[in-house]
This record gives sequence, C-alpha cells and structure tokens, in this order.
Amino acid sequence: MKAVAVAVFGGPEALGVVDLPEPHAGPGEVRIRVHAATVNPTDIGLRAGMYRARLADRKPPYVPGMEAAGQIDEVGRGADWQVGDRVLAIVLPTGPHGGAYAEQVVVPADSVVQVPTGADFVAASTLPMNGLAARQALDKLALQPGRTLGVLGAAGAFGGYVVQLAKADGLRVVADASEADEDLVRQLGADIVVRRGEGIAQRIRDAVPEGVDGLADGTLIDGDALPAIRDGGGLAVVRGWEGPSERGITIHSVRVSDYAHHQAALDRLREQVEAGVLTLRVARTFSSDQAAAAHRQFEAGGTRGRLVIEF
Repeated sequence: MKAVAVAVFGGPEALGVVDLPEPHAGPGEVRIRVHAATVNPTDIGLRAGMYRARLADRKPPYVPGMEAAGQIDEVGRGADWQVGDRVLAIVLPTGPHGGAYAEQVVVPADSVVQVPTGADFVAASTLPMNGLAARQALDKLALQPGRTLGVLGAAGAFGGYVVQLAKADGLRVVADASEADEDLVRQLGADIVVRRGEGIAQRIRDAVPEGVDGLADGTLIDGDALPAIRDGGGLAVVRGWEGPSERGITIHSVRVSDYAHHQAALDRLREQVEAGVLTLRVARTFSSDQAAAAHRQFEAGGTRGRLVIEF
C-alpha cells in the first residue's frame, strides 16, 4: 500500500512516499480506499514532531492526515456498511491505524458517513475535521438564537464553517477579514465584518459595544481576544490555550478527537452540505508525490479553501 509518511520529524522535505503493509478492518471497523485527504495544521504538527509523545509506542514511518474520502473496500464484523459505499471519515493519525495520507485507511465505523450527494471525493474530504471542530466550538459556547458570536479567522476552513453553522443556528455573526477576504466572509453569512489583524478585539468592541456573547478563535490569539467578549461570555480555542481568563469568561478547548465517534454530528454536517448551508471549498489538489509541496503551500499561508492530496 502506498502512503505518504515521515520517518524522521522535520520540515516538508521529511515527507516521502513509502510502501506499507495493507491494513485490515477489525470488528466495528471499515477500511476505506482513500481517494482524497486534506492538509491540516495537525498534519504539519505531526510531521514536525509535535505529537511524538503520543506516537512513542509505535515505530516509524508515521502517516499524517485527519480527513479522508473514498470508497469502503473492507467491512469488519459488526460494522453497518457495505463494500463500495462512498464515504468521508474523520481519522486520528496518532491512533493504532495511522492517518489518512494513504491508499487505504482503517477507521471505526462510527467515524464515517456518506459523501454528500453531488460532491466528489476531493470536495467531500474537506468536511470532517474542520466541520466537526466548528460544530464542537458552537456546542461548547451554547449560545441561544439571537445572541452574537465573534469569529476570528473567518476566511479560513474552521472559521468559515463556524460562520455558516452559526447563521444556521440563528446567531448574529461578527467576523474578521482582510480587505481581500471581506467579500468572501460576507458571502459566508457574516452580519458585520471588521478588519483583521492587530487591535481586532477593540474593533469588535467598536462594532458591538457590549461585547460579543461568545467568540470562536481560529487565529490563535488566545488571551488577546478576551477584551472583545462580554463579562461572563465564552471563548472557544482550537489549540488548547487554558488562560488566564478575566471577567468570568469561560474558556472552551476544542478538540476534534472528542467528536471522532460523534457520527450523528458528522452526518448532520453532510445534510447541511446537501441543503446548501455549508460550502465545501477546495483551493488546489496535489498528487501523493507532491505532498511536500502541499505542506509548503499550507505553511506559507493565505490559501482560501483546502489543499487536498489525491491517491
């Protein structure tokens, strides 16, 4: 089986195409013939060695990738799927079967849903990780319809899904954007758009003097976002920042692995794609032997839409 993996942690050049033994689905699992896998910050972290402690009981090479789309080609005992089903899946690369950058990946059956009607594998692969992270952020903030949500990094994959899901939940959205991204963020549904960058918390306060009820931060400014939030509000962060907080603001850590078996949430995202609530955005595709180039482009920043590796 062909896979893209890293034997020695490092930069993009550490990625290489390797031949690995064919995996097999155990009880409650399915094997997917992967056609598309996305590039995510977690993949960069795994390649660079950020998760070496979680991989301590495994031997290299290590296969990155948290999102996959393809066709089921093997079904384990007790798994309610059929060979040939077109699916997308959330994948945990630090788990026993490794990540999605491979021709075949084995995942729990409840980490899988059907590909949205009308979507191809490349587009479908962009949904699971950031879609579930966005859903989890909103679930943790638990804002009632009519409340105001701030979104930082609104033009990105996570932030874009947050904006669209928040509007579907009946929230008012205040989102950041560069001048170049302002039209995109408005098209995603933001009610108020403020210029991103240094001083963003004050600009949100200028737009919403009482402060937003909750804020989802996809830009990793962490504590610098707190002044934008009202007393007693909430801040959802995606990289585990724990504070300190202020004024009774609750910090919610978003860990997509907590939703890896939340099949109902993933299937609801699929339904929302089919209903036109969520937009699947692809910026560029790469072949497996171009994975290093995909990582370089991702790390350079500024990409709008997802980078996808095809197998």
